[in-house]
Amino acid sequence: MSQFARARTRIPLQRTILSLALGCMTMPLAAQTTPASEPVKKAVKKDQVAAPVKTDGAIKPDEKGEAPAAPVSSDAIVSVQGQRPSNRIDRQVYDVKSDVAASNSSAADALNNVPSVAVDPDGTVTLRGSTNVQVYIDGKRSAMLSGDNRAATLASMPAEDIESVEVINNPGAQFGNDGGGGPILNLVMRRNRRAGGFGSLSANIGNGGRYNTSLSGNYNTGRLSFQGGAYLRHETRDTDTDSDRLRIDPAAGTTSRSTQAARSDTQTRAAGFNTGITYNLGDKDTLGAGLSFARRSTTQDATDRYISYGTDTIADRDYIRSTSRDVANDNLNFNARFEHKGDTPGESAKMDLRLSSTTNDTDSAFANLYSIGLPTSGALQSHQLNQSDTRVADLTGDYELPAEFGLLRLGYKAVRDRNLIDTRLVDIDPVTQAETLNQQRSNTFALRDTTLAVYGSLERRFANVWGLQGGLRAEHTKVKVAQMTSAVDAANDYFNLIPSMFVTYKASEDTDFRFAYAHRIRRPGANDLNPFIIYRDEFNVSSGNPNLRPTKTDSFELSWETNFGPIDTNLRGYFRKDSGIIAERKVFISDTVLLTTRDNAGSNRAGGLEFTLRGKLAPQWTLNASGNLAYTEQRIFGANVGADAKRSTPSLSGRLRLNYQSPQLGQLQMAINAQGKTLTRQGYRKPITTANLSYRLPLTATIHFVVNLTDIFDSGTVETITDTDLIKDNTVSRSNGRTAFIGLMLRFGGVSGFQGGGPGDGQRRPPSAGGQWSQQAPPPAQ
Repeated sequence: MSQFARARTRIPLQRTILSLALGCMTMPLAAQTTPASEPVKKAVKKDQVAAPVKTDGAIKPDEKGEAPAAPVSSDAIVSVQGQRPSNRIDRQVYDVKSDVAASNSSAADALNNVPSVAVDPDGTVTLRGSTNVQVYIDGKRSAMLSGDNRAATLASMPAEDIESVEVINNPGAQFGNDGGGGPILNLVMRRNRRAGGFGSLSANIGNGGRYNTSLSGNYNTGRLSFQGGAYLRHETRDTDTDSDRLRIDPAAGTTSRSTQAARSDTQTRAAGFNTGITYNLGDKDTLGAGLSFARRSTTQDATDRYISYGTDTIADRDYIRSTSRDVANDNLNFNARFEHKGDTPGESAKMDLRLSSTTNDTDSAFANLYSIGLPTSGALQSHQLNQSDTRVADLTGDYELPAEFGLLRLGYKAVRDRNLIDTRLVDIDPVTQAETLNQQRSNTFALRDTTLAVYGSLERRFANVWGLQGGLRAEHTKVKVAQMTSAVDAANDYFNLIPSMFVTYKASEDTDFRFAYAHRIRRPGANDLNPFIIYRDEFNVSSGNPNLRPTKTDSFELSWETNFGPIDTNLRGYFRKDSGIIAERKVFISDTVLLTTRDNAGSNRAGGLEFTLRGKLAPQWTLNASGNLAYTEQRIFGANVGADAKRSTPSLSGRLRLNYQSPQLGQLQMAINAQGKTLTRQGYRKPITTANLSYRLPLTATIHFVVNLTDIFDSGTVETITDTDLIKDNTVSRSNGRTAFIGLMLRFGGVSGFQGGGPGDGQRRPPSAGGQWSQQAPPPAQ
């Protein structure tokens, strides 16, 4: 049995589940009966364009965080012509399912339509310019969105499967810090609750051999509900990257230059399914379970040309590196949940178990051809195998009790996160093709992270205009690290108290003021901690740092929400301070080899003013605009720079989405995304602006024709500058450019059309034949 195979059996999943179950059985799992108190009710105002639903104080939100609606007669259905975000006391909620491009775009595309969120071509997610962002699914972590898996998952997940995106800039006490302590983007997946059966089917083809298709459906009868979906995607990506690097030797006063020109052709095939079942045991108890699986395979052919010039303008080394790479990725997720409703209106207890795993196998073959010079290390031909295995077991419990003193929330969490990374590099004899294991470039690394947490929060309303929510979370984390190749083990423990506070003031019927504060931590992940130097090529290597400490963040936000006629307006001022930032650090370890590692690189301060505008300009025209004027200040990290040296920059980013809709002509949507200058740890990324165009034409009541054009001006070029006392680097990357899709979308099963009132729009429905209200409801965030 190989070392990697033996390492896989050290932490069996069965033992993980058993230890979690035994450790949490003594915690409260069910609601207790308490005297009923008079519930507070707030009528929802019905208008041509639905206003955001706002909750304050002790008003008991429903499972989507909205205030309870007034009783609706059995023949009345609220028709919403334009969806607006339904802001909650601790987050903003953005509807993405109404986007014209949702039928053939990815989750990454959907996130790019959310204010202040950006996903670059490499899959890096930023919020207000910060890369310390967590991405959840239905309020929970998943292995498929952890670490290096996130970019590929967001690129392959269909946007049509997403109901809404919740932006949680200041996570409250109910949210853990495992997997990162920054702001949260929560993807709320579609969960239809409507009597009978219905579904949707979409199929699209694009330029460059791209295509995708997806199928989803739902069937409800009596106490039992089934839902599921499947998808198939084929994506192609052509990337050109050019780098010009200058190494500076301050002591000798000399410089040496090197260049890299990379060209790659990548094809990705992704397929997956999800299924769920919900059963009502009675009027108060509900059981649910879900299973999803996704498989992604990628092939890549790449050519890189490296030239080094030494200390003059004459090249002393010039070679071409050819790469052939195959990547196989599997994601498996299972969840089981139980909910009990208490005797007091709004009282509930919920327990949720989630198991997720992700495996990655990357097989790469390299061949170097030298026209000038000889290799400084390694063979002319080599073969590298990277294997990684991530498993997350997450058990949570939540209890809510509306009472005279406010809305009380209590909960616990037990999570175990296991990562195993195995790298093997073999040198190949160009004559005999014999393979020899390169011990210096092969290693096995394992990390096990166990977190136990409890939290409590209280939300209360004062004088009908003030709302207050305060919370405290206590977390204990134990981390074990094993560098198996060098037989080095290490362990560490963290204990943190994490407070949060939210205040609202209702100045008028249409105007609210909000204040939020949250303290968070971000713990390093497996790749951050692995100290082994991983060989990329003769110019570039990387490693983690086992001595990393958590990053601590304090964030504040003050917002003003109001309406100007049919236009919703949000204005938010924010400030964030990070200390002990986990950031990339680039240093030369030889004349030409650059090491990218990680360090706790000082502090960061960022603040800004963010606005959003959304509403109808005319009966057929809808506007969605947002902007973010930010200022960031951070430490410069370099060998000859003092600890107090700073770099700073202002940045202006914005989005504009204009939508025209006509029953006869269809729906036309233009979106412009502009990202301002963004600081990196040792430099900055230049501004970038792109534009997208989408059109949907109704062929029948249930069949629509869809056209999507992405980056229509071919302007999506990313330029990154590294500027320190040791390194000057300019990297320009171009990916895909202009792309086009055409396709068809079909809705079936008693659906009358695609306007408000269709399935999945999150509206409350009249009672079904069973006499109960049905409504979409994501699970509570944890």
